[in-house]
Amino acid sequence: MNRVLRALISIAATISVVTTVGCGGNSGTTTTTKTGCSAGPTSSASVSCPVRTPVAGVSLAGKVLAQQQPLDAASVQLYAAGIGGNGSAPTALSTAATTGLDGSFTIPGGYTCPSAQTPIYLLSKGGKPGNSGSSPSLWLMTAIGTCGSIGAGSTFIVDEVTTVAAVWALAPFLSSGGNVGSTCTNVQGLDNAFATANSLANAATGTSPGAGNPSTAAVPTTKLNTLANALASCSGSSGGAACTTLLNAAVTGNAAPTNTIDAALNIAHSPAANVAAIYALAAASPVFPPALSTAPPDWMLANTITGGGMSTPTTVSVAATGDVWVASYFNAVSEFSPAGVPAFPAGITGYGINESYGMALDAQGDVWIANQQTTSNQGSGNVTELSATGQELASGLTGGGINFPTAVAAAPNGDMWFVDYGDAKVTLLNGSGAPLSSSAGWGGTSLALPVAVAVDSSNNAWVANQSGLLPITKISLDGSQVTNYDCNCNGASGVAIDQSNNVWVANYYGNSISEVNSCGTLALNAATGGGVNRPQGIAVDGAGTVWVSNFLGDSLSQLSGASSAAPGTFLSPAAGFGTDAALGHPYSVAVDTSGNLWVANSAANSLTEFIGVAAPVKTPLIGPPQAP
Repeated sequence: MNRVLRALISIAATISVVTTVGCGGNSGTTTTTKTGCSAGPTSSASVSCPVRTPVAGVSLAGKVLAQQQPLDAASVQLYAAGIGGNGSAPTALSTAATTGLDGSFTIPGGYTCPSAQTPIYLLSKGGKPGNSGSSPSLWLMTAIGTCGSIGAGSTFIVDEVTTVAAVWALAPFLSSGGNVGSTCTNVQGLDNAFATANSLANAATGTSPGAGNPSTAAVPTTKLNTLANALASCSGSSGGAACTTLLNAAVTGNAAPTNTIDAALNIAHSPAANVAAIYALAAASPVFPPALSTAPPDWMLANTITGGGMSTPTTVSVAATGDVWVASYFNAVSEFSPAGVPAFPAGITGYGINESYGMALDAQGDVWIANQQTTSNQGSGNVTELSATGQELASGLTGGGINFPTAVAAAPNGDMWFVDYGDAKVTLLNGSGAPLSSSAGWGGTSLALPVAVAVDSSNNAWVANQSGLLPITKISLDGSQVTNYDCNCNGASGVAIDQSNNVWVANYYGNSISEVNSCGTLALNAATGGGVNRPQGIAVDGAGTVWVSNFLGDSLSQLSGASSAAPGTFLSPAAGFGTDAALGHPYSVAVDTSGNLWVANSAANSLTEFIGVAAPVKTPLIGPPQAP
């Protein structure tokens, strides 16, 4: 899809204070000192965990398989995920069972789950595959689901396929030693991650895809099986060459992992490392068909979602439940469950929805849609508001200077900021849709081809201007102060704000990423590399890591965040991540509470869900990202 540019319409400037700040800095340099700048929101309030009501657990049974053969003498434990933070220690729910010669095990009932919503999983350690010796490094796991959803006498398979599904889906919540846990305030994100694991693999059969996977979601079974084949190299090897090769190929830091779960977790966290060596192990152990016939560009796993009325999708936003909302340029808004099931098979149409580039959710989950051009308002566009269930709350909103609105962002105080491409202004509406900006909009003459907006913790709007003359503009929450910052940008098309109010900019024409701190000082000067190719969407995850969707590169780029040891360092390979994920002109990217990245593919009428690659973010996104 070609980027739509319309002639800038000149109108009388509103009264504002305009300051142009020269940032200085040398090309390609990174500045990490931010003395005197706002560090972003802080809070000393304690977190109140939801009350949990214990429930009785039911009996379970199953088999542990390695290379599709029974695993004898393995130790199998049933765990409830922890709530002491991501990767926190789980709770053992019963005495460990030992598998028999046929790989079977039984977990008797009578244990107590912390709550019906608490997710539970099986962890197997060691064992003897077939007639071979013991395999102490062979650790396997299966993500079962919430305790209250399991029927008595249910049976499960624990094998390499279920292990890959669990590790990749739970990567943001998994730490070494097979510990799975989340914060007590993000049980929903963890539950959704367990559901993703069950969409990747069928826990009852040990095969991919999962049972009941919707027809609208295509699972990467071939790539998942290839990873399972790589893990299978440890079966029966008793610490032999193949298993040692796998563990060494999964090294991150100074020490090699000592078991297959930790090895898999390292691969999931560093998907571009040692790809050829890992693939060679998989090719030598083709236990699970179908598998890849050549090495992939990376080891990310991605689901592809279609349907739901998407028609040239643009902006993607995530609700508190994990549901994903998508705006389309051609007159539709779509909603999908975390599993990719469309809530409205043909999407939501009508209510003035038309040429929608911009969309955002407010704190109540209501959906605000920027309709760039409509038959009303002299064809200059308007705003539609839908409820969290897709019902019309307001339509045809034009107050506050709405003029070809092309982007929208929610502020922490409940207001909604809109970028007006038509007259190079911004509009501010309150949570009820009433205008707070003047009828001519705000911004004076300080904006030029504005296309994107993000909101900091003080409710100020930061606007990306595609014109190279005025690339970044900050507008105060009352519109009285308008400040331009030279970020050495070229075609600023996406903007995101991190936890410390640093502003990250995707430079479409410059094929680069810039960062300006909250004082307006240039911190990252148009950095190139990492697969950046016409960057369009940009998002910051819960750890401050920056993710970029490359419109022409059909890939993702990743940069280390401002609080890292080397801010602004590209972590993605030269071609970017996900070049095998069937992206099609990816327009936007968003992070959910499970650590998945959701990308809207404008040329493919699809969504791509990159599974477990990011740090979870509280949703909906209101101002800077927060950990859930």
